Amino acid sequence: MNIQILDGEFKSNEAIELITQMIHIKIKYHENKISLSQLEEDIKARETKIKRLQKDLYEFRNTIDSTTKVVKLKAIINIDLK
Repeated sequence: MNIQILDGEFKSNEAIELITQMIHIKIKYHENKISLSQLEEDIKARETKIKRLQKDLYEFRNTIDSTTKVVKLKAIINIDLK
């Protein structure tokens, strides 16, 4: 099963806003899991994921801000039921 999240062209500021909001949702998800977890291993793994998301967002924003006026975004969630 696939869920189409994004498929289109956006002004650079709109693309930045969409991606920023999506990444912030994912960061908030990991922060909530950290607050509920007591396993140090799980907490460290989630902190690493948060740092990677923040780094990716920073790099995306810098790339878009400096090079592009229109951005094509395509995002599909692929769901495998097991």
